Amino acid sequence: MNRARFAVAATLFGSVMYAGAALAAQATSTTAPGSTTSTGSSTTTGSTSSTQPLQSVLQGKKITPPIRGEATVEFTQPQTKPIAGQNKVQTKIMVRNAAPAPIARLKVTETWYDKSGAIVAGGTGIINGLLQPGEVQTIVIETPYNKNMNSNAWNFSHANGSVKTSKVKALDDKAAASTTGKPATTTASTTGKPATTTASTTKPATTTAPKKK
Repeated sequence: MNRARFAVAATLFGSVMYAGAALAAQATSTTAPGSTTSTGSSTTTGSTSSTQPLQSVLQGKKITPPIRGEATVEFTQPQTKPIAGQNKVQTKIMVRNAAPAPIARLKVTETWYDKSGAIVAGGTGIINGLLQPGEVQTIVIETPYNKNMNSNAWNFSHANGSVKTSKVKALDDKAAASTTGKPATTTASTTGKPATTTASTTKPATTTAPKKK
């Protein structure tokens, strides 16, 4: 009886060992798809890959950062007139960057005064983006009309500091790059108070208010 039990146990153990050996042999003989294995040689893959170095889009280009501190701007006499069909007045100012670096978000704040010198209205014109060295653009400012408007003045500033202005008779675009052709954005004040800006180092120009038609 005991001999029969030992014989069965030995048979089961031998079957398990044989199955384990067969699985191990199958695992070692299996190779990944796309590769070959040979005795005495290393395994090589059946696919190749090539990596090309990435090149920056700015490679070889000279980038000049926007000016910080005081910038220099030339401008012509501002032209102010009423806007037909609207209760507003419009001022156009041609400006040129006379600095050696780009000017970020050049801004002109217009302030309107009555005969006694009190502030009665104001508006702001901004050039979005950068004004390149030598580039000419036109800033447009629209302000709600006030019957007490008598004279106006302008203060120049930019995103990184103040502006030193110089008034000239005419302007030519001397920028190396062409302008975008997009008009400067304008923001009219409805409170009658001008936005806070850094004053120009020169005395702001003034004009008399146009008569509303």
